[in-house]
Amino acid sequence: IGRANCHLCDTAREVIRRVVQGTDVDWVELDVDADAELLRRYGEQVPVVLVDGAQHDFWRVDATRLRVALGLPQA
Repeated sequence: IGRANCHLCDTAREVIRRVVQGTDVDWVELDVDADAELLRRYGEQVPVVLVDGAQHDFWRVDATRLRVALGLPQA
């Protein structure tokens, strides 16, 4: 969950892309500013990463922690 013109969101997006590259993990990016409920819940925490619907990380995405959460082998 992110927003436009957010440098932390840009960084998080790249971390996620690197982690899931070459795997069968699908991911979807949601715009926090396009959804009133997302904005209410996460507006001050973006970027936010959800794994299986549960909040995993916010502000900074740690590649190692994300790999573990997704059940992927360590790089």
